[in-house]
Amino acid sequence: MTQPSITIRQVLLEAQQKLALISSDANEARLEAQLLLQTALDVDRAWLISHENDALEANIHAVFQASLLRRLQGEPIAYILGYREFFGLELIVTPATLIPRPDTETLVETALAKIPETKHCSILDLGTGTGAIALAIVKHRPHANVVAVDASFVALEVAKNNAERLQITNVQFLTSNWFDALEHQKFDVIVSNPPYIEQDDAHLKQGDLRFEPLNALASGIDGLDDIRQIIANCLIYLKPQGWLMLEHGYNQAGAVADLMADVGLVDITTIQDLGGNDRVTIGKNSLIVSTHWD
Repeated sequence: MTQPSITIRQVLLEAQQKLALISSDANEARLEAQLLLQTALDVDRAWLISHENDALEANIHAVFQASLLRRLQGEPIAYILGYREFFGLELIVTPATLIPRPDTETLVETALAKIPETKHCSILDLGTGTGAIALAIVKHRPHANVVAVDASFVALEVAKNNAERLQITNVQFLTSNWFDALEHQKFDVIVSNPPYIEQDDAHLKQGDLRFEPLNALASGIDGLDDIRQIIANCLIYLKPQGWLMLEHGYNQAGAVADLMADVGLVDITTIQDLGGNDRVTIGKNSLIVSTHWD
């Protein structure tokens, strides 16, 4: 017996109703339904809307339903789709990497404000993951040379793939636990979105965080273990007047600023994200040379 045909519009409405049960935002539920079906059909949103009365083929419907079930079970949509947009770049993401978030765009914007548009400078991205920060910086500052490190070889492969897809060549990817493999290199700017969640934080067992790599999220009892390590060693790798820029939790700005001051960094400032939360704290190497930028 032939199954009755179902239209794209009907499929989307049904999926949106189901997704609304796990989301407080109706617009987000609608968008996720569209994204999942766009991926199953390999079409863009404009095509989807203009063909909403078309019948959906049974095999495509089955693929869509499988993806929808994964989302309803809580899996992050970025992992289901295999990509996430960040700072205007479409990045491959996998369960081996942290999902790039809008809050981290604050770190990129802060770095771009200090990096000259036309002058060479050297940048270090610690814990690069998907390569989001490094690639966003070099996309907007093509004269910069960026070294991006991560302790995870698998994550670095994702970052390399993203660089290749975006045709970005002036980023060097290096397997390193923070500074360990950098020897005596020095940088004008060091940026990092390190793990900063408390290891016993209940949020680690909720929402998208349940599916993301724990070692990219949690860092000790107070969430500051990795930040302490980065700050304690930063002056070895910062050029005179170079900047250290760290993303952190909304309630960690004071502790991060104190740690920076303890090692002698100056001009310490905290920048808020779009939600008004303290998100990035920066500090400068106080050593002075005859010529520098700032």
